[in-house]
Amino acid sequence: MKTNLKITVVKLFTPEDVFGPNHGITRNGKPFIPCDHKEGEVFIVDNQYDRPEGFCERAWQDLYNTLMVYYHGGDYEFPSHGATYQPCGDGVNPVIFKIEKIQD
Repeated sequence: MKTNLKITVVKLFTPEDVFGPNHGITRNGKPFIPCDHKEGEVFIVDNQYDRPEGFCERAWQDLYNTLMVYYHGGDYEFPSHGATYQPCGDGVNPVIFKIEKIQD
């Protein structure tokens, strides 16, 4: 049975959420650009090696080990069997993802 994974963007945080309104964070002296993802956005991963089109490369690297656990028969079992939550590691602009196993 083939395992596919569903990744849902659950929550986006801004630098203001993390550091407060006077954070002063810029990228190369320019105003901070928020993450391109949107809350509620869904990605289906049907090949364990291919990052879905439009999915943040940094987030893909951060989620990859969790995805491999599911692809190789493992399970985190929280909050339920076949589902877990994991953040992107961007400390300035973190994103929380829900990863769910779906089977054909």
